[in-house]
Amino acid sequence: MIDTNTPEGRKDIPAPIAHASLDLSKFEGAIFDVDGTLLDSMFKWHEVEEKYIKDLGIVPRSDFRDILRYTSQAETAIYFRDQYGVDKTIQDITDEKNKMIEPFYFNEVELRPGIVELLELVKSYGIKMCTATATDRYLVDAGMERLGILKYFEKTFSCSDSNTSKSKPDIFISAADFLGVDISKTIVFEDALHAMKSAKSVGFTVVAVYDDSMANQQVEIGEIADYHYDCWSDFLKLYS
Repeated sequence: MIDTNTPEGRKDIPAPIAHASLDLSKFEGAIFDVDGTLLDSMFKWHEVEEKYIKDLGIVPRSDFRDILRYTSQAETAIYFRDQYGVDKTIQDITDEKNKMIEPFYFNEVELRPGIVELLELVKSYGIKMCTATATDRYLVDAGMERLGILKYFEKTFSCSDSNTSKSKPDIFISAADFLGVDISKTIVFEDALHAMKSAKSVGFTVVAVYDDSMANQQVEIGEIADYHYDCWSDFLKLYS
């Protein structure tokens, strides 16, 4: 099977540029996105959200995926209600989507290649780590626990827990505060452009990695991120 998260698996997509090696010794904290950064899971959310709407007898519009790329769980539910007339509560929509994707996180989701090596590298510098995710915490924690990486993180921050989204920097600020590390000494590892923008707006150093869900935004990501890599193995090569 072709891995579409590698250059060989993609067609006509601008390739990320691997910037110079990041000096990890200058940092004390790291905040990792989960879906698309630690876990290879963004494609599944696209599938579930489309199936959810189609199962209600609704045909999603052409901009469906582009809009949901930026939304939290609550914002997705509001979008379904306002734009597609789904007559359910925000919580019911969220719970029903979560139930659909539970088996994936509990049994199937896989790590992005090189993640264990990356986490071990960051840990070796004495950098404290946590995660910040738009997905409900119980799902990502279950996936990370099964795959053996939950132990690296001091806490999982979910947008659902604080009624926010990654279009605002609040979740990153809360995570840095929890770690007790100044923003200027904290790295944010991300795949999503909107999250990078919000993290950069308050002074975080941003490390970007390619994911198919952001394939058509690689040029802008390259302009926003401090460091930009096609895959985690490219990042790790600079430390070998």
